[in-house]
Amino acid sequence: MAKKTVRDIEVKGKKVLIRVDFNVPQKDGEITDENRIVQALPTIKYVLEQGGKAIVFSHLGRIKKEEDKAKNSLSIVADRLSEHLDMPVRFIPKTRGEALEKAIDELENGQILMFENTRYEDLDGKKESKNDPELGRYWASLGDVFVNDAFGTAHREHASNVGIAANIKETVAGFLLEKEIRFIGGTLENPDRPLVAILGGAKVSDKIGVIRNLLKVADHILIGGGMAYTFFKALGYEVGTSLLEADKVELAKELLTEAEGKILLGKDVVTAKDFDKDSEKNIRKVTEIPADEMGMDIGPETIELFSKHLKDARTVIWNGPLGVFEFPRFAVGTKAIAQTLAGLKEELTTIIGGGDSAAAVIQFGLADDFTHISTGGGASLEYLEGKVLPGIDCVLDRS
Repeated sequence: MAKKTVRDIEVKGKKVLIRVDFNVPQKDGEITDENRIVQALPTIKYVLEQGGKAIVFSHLGRIKKEEDKAKNSLSIVADRLSEHLDMPVRFIPKTRGEALEKAIDELENGQILMFENTRYEDLDGKKESKNDPELGRYWASLGDVFVNDAFGTAHREHASNVGIAANIKETVAGFLLEKEIRFIGGTLENPDRPLVAILGGAKVSDKIGVIRNLLKVADHILIGGGMAYTFFKALGYEVGTSLLEADKVELAKELLTEAEGKILLGKDVVTAKDFDKDSEKNIRKVTEIPADEMGMDIGPETIELFSKHLKDARTVIWNGPLGVFEFPRFAVGTKAIAQTLAGLKEELTTIIGGGDSAAAVIQFGLADDFTHISTGGGASLEYLEGKVLPGIDCVLDRS
């Protein structure tokens, strides 16, 4: 999918609207993970170095009532961005109005400002998230060109992406969005084979579309995590008190039939009697899970089986952890697979599809050992399903 990027347009002297994804986690007023800020830096720096006037904006959290505003102001992110850029980032605590317009008019080439959380507009009829036409036109009027670099919201048709794009002459991708298109979209279109997908997480229902789309392109799909137990049940195995979507067992049977051997399930699992970080762990064959135990992780034989297929791969896409990685004693399987892939970084392309799988490899200190870690959770899933994402579709095609 060839899309125009910020390299393809002239930005010098222009007011450049840059939609980023600065929806970063916070605790007690402190940013706990700044990966999304760091990932946006190349685009922002490029615009500034080329003499553009950068107008940066994002959503942050959910704004359902007036009290949500204070804890979800982007002012904290503007301060952190200023540190990364080593230059002032003027923050305008408004989403529209005279103060914002005046500040933009006062920008000089190579300067930057950030305006307030776009979701503030959702207090008045969800104008941002329902793509209010007037709001899209207004934000578009603030700039000369639009750079969309927010993959995390690319699956949503919002005023701050699609709405602006519909009302401005040039909409291009930033470098982060370009990477997501290249690594996820490009891999699905033309993978270096063998292509192996690893799917984990809690529910089969969250991944139905992903499984069906990957069955068309992947050579093998390795399934672990909570969703595996619905597949074990489909094979006639008892799963104890493990996470189970009973209404999806028949679907799991259908998917196994459709897969014609492409789907690989584990040989053993790690179980516990209680969902607790200190619960005693047991290793059980997948055919021998006791009635009073639940699956918490993949077992050593499964780690060996999965690792064998990964070592034969040329491309790996991973979405979803393989166990309860938040509990150290049940993070062994997820960590072992992450370490296997990290050790193969020179030999294959590894793509982490955002969400909890991204959180896991970051937690393990292995983020730098993967080719690409997506910044989108829901967007990554929908992209892996083969869906058209509005935030990408609105970017101009490269002719």
